[in-house]
Amino acid sequence: MEKLIDPIKAKELHGLIERNNQIVLTCHVRPDGDAVGSTLALWNLLKKCGKHPVVIVPDKPPLSLSFLPGFREIGIYTSHKEYCEKTIEEAELLICCDFNVLSRLDSIAPIVEASKAVKVLVDHHTEPGNFADLTISYPKMSSTCELVFRLIAAMGLYCDVDTDCATCLLTGIITDTRNFTVNVRNNDLYEILMRLLEKDVDKERILKEAIISRSLNSLRLEAFALSEKLEVFNEHKASLITLSAEELKRFDYERGDTEGLVNRPLEVRGMVYSIFMREDSDCIKISARSNDGFPVSEICKTLYGGGGHIQAAGAEFHGSLKECREIFVSNMSDFDKYMNPKLRNNRN
Repeated sequence: MEKLIDPIKAKELHGLIERNNQIVLTCHVRPDGDAVGSTLALWNLLKKCGKHPVVIVPDKPPLSLSFLPGFREIGIYTSHKEYCEKTIEEAELLICCDFNVLSRLDSIAPIVEASKAVKVLVDHHTEPGNFADLTISYPKMSSTCELVFRLIAAMGLYCDVDTDCATCLLTGIITDTRNFTVNVRNNDLYEILMRLLEKDVDKERILKEAIISRSLNSLRLEAFALSEKLEVFNEHKASLITLSAEELKRFDYERGDTEGLVNRPLEVRGMVYSIFMREDSDCIKISARSNDGFPVSEICKTLYGGGGHIQAAGAEFHGSLKECREIFVSNMSDFDKYMNPKLRNNRN
């Protein structure tokens, strides 16, 4: 396997782990499989190393990830503010996973910023901020979980990876690569898969729990979104789905019910990119995915101040759903230049 991790940074992190016992792991708001997977993977590993780790997240993770070892031990800020604040304040070491800037921590951002703990950033997004004492950033990796696996190996702790830790790591990799169909830039990611399977990970269960299984309301919501709310712009090889708060309420929406919805239009032959806009209580949440190397990150960054990876990006818009949609639709042609010329010339 290619050694991509800076050995100096791996050694520095290993030293920080050895010298500190009160360790807090955290991740971005609205945590997904990679965010929860990377923090819980390290949580399981650190416990085995005799440490006292705690995972604190800004808000409730989706129930589809409740099968992950340690899920019920997660401290949720929106549910237990005093406990989470006290835990972060008393931390000796803070390891921040799967986000690049403090604002992605939402309400716990100022608490983390004010903490006197040594801060470490472990992430695979572009343009990392400078808030951490140690930044371990590799945007070309498929997921933060891939990065964490490589980091564990670089620290010489691979033997301490058990089934629980490996399950969390593979969950993040699977969810961020759509089961190894996108963002697989390093071919030895398949070797990582093999190494994790050697730890007795149940890959079929991960797929079932994190991707396939869902509630009846979630299934009905997706059917409604695809049949009634899907807009296709053939001249731009693009699609758009918008869901209002009222529509979400009609289907008793719960966090995670629209996970993966943005990917569905990409199953249509010839579709290059897909945008999904969901009206949350505090903002319009924008998700973008693409095929054929089309940089949806440019759309999110240029129109909404967001960002992410080339083929998987997102943003938040503070305004109405109608305004959010209009901004996208009126500016679509500006991004046609990024499309593969062969695809751009084929309007069928």
